[in-house]
Amino acid sequence: MTTIPDLPPPRPATALPDYIQTDTKLRDAAQKMEATFLAEMLKSAGVGAPRESFGGGAGEEHFSSFLRDAQAEEMVRTGGIGLAEALFEAMKVRSLA
Repeated sequence: MTTIPDLPPPRPATALPDYIQTDTKLRDAAQKMEATFLAEMLKSAGVGAPRESFGGGAGEEHFSSFLRDAQAEEMVRTGGIGLAEALFEAMKVRSLA
């Protein structure tokens, strides 16, 4: 039987100043970027695309973009896909340099 060596202890969390930990502007920017990304993904998936029959007319395409944006913002508000948190953490570290 082969034994597996113990793993080294986890690295301690980087101690960041409080003003960076609670930087709401940075978090808002990260959430807006995730919402924009998700809106584009929804658009690529065909969410809100005009239907062939019984469509909403010429304005449907314009208003469907508002719907996609609102859906993407709600997705981010409820946790999203984790992109905003990853961006926030990366921007926090970058702002220290």
